Amino acid sequence: MSDELTRAAELIHGAGALLVCAGAGMGVDSGLPDFRGGAGFWRAYPPYAGLGLQFEELADPRHFADDPELAWGFYGHRLALYRTTVPHRGFGLLLEWGRAKPGGVRVFTSNVDGQFQTAGFDRVTEAHGSIHHLQCCAGCTREIWPATGVSVDLDETTMRARPPLPSCPRCGGLARPNILMFGDSDWVPDRTQVQLDELTGWRRAHRDLAVVELGAGQAVPTVRRYAELASAANGALIRINPREPQVRHGRGISIPAGALATLTELA
Repeated sequence: MSDELTRAAELIHGAGALLVCAGAGMGVDSGLPDFRGGAGFWRAYPPYAGLGLQFEELADPRHFADDPELAWGFYGHRLALYRTTVPHRGFGLLLEWGRAKPGGVRVFTSNVDGQFQTAGFDRVTEAHGSIHHLQCCAGCTREIWPATGVSVDLDETTMRARPPLPSCPRCGGLARPNILMFGDSDWVPDRTQVQLDELTGWRRAHRDLAVVELGAGQAVPTVRRYAELASAANGALIRINPREPQVRHGRGISIPAGALATLTELA
């Protein structure tokens, strides 16, 4: 492990720019729940265990049409949780390292929690959208608006939302988070696409970047694939993951540990 940490520290130190690629495991050290498997999800949300509902079933956009109180019970609780969560020290370390680079720092993440923005990052590509932004369920507009001031009254015994539910300011119908859910054909990707276009341009201008990937699993491989793509030219990938640290074809550094512990050791 010490050899890998030394190599990783040297790679970060010598890079001209830093790209942080983060999956759900990045938030665990901030106290956010681990949704890995039914058991982990039910530990975080016991009422759903009694209903036999798993994360993948609740993160289904059809609930906003069929049972909006169930849908907003789940997402309303998460919105409140993410608003009050304090990012762990590892976020600050990454920001410090990135700001010291001539090319700066960018983030690519599948997380919808806004932790990077809270920690001070101003260039974040949110591949699956953000819970802090909303869109119209009926599709009356492609407009995406901030969820600032939106709160959901939640019955925590049943995990169902009480009316009134968040609504579209244009048509008055039901609103939903601007998040890419499972089997979601109605997600409006426009905000994310603007972020992605900016990131692509930045990457092309900074070929000497180092990629630090944290807590990105293989079940939803969006982040892992992007990290591999971004580091393909120079192999400057540091994969930090306690369960799935393997790097394909030896193209990078594998560290089988958690995000905060590893970043602290690297510091």
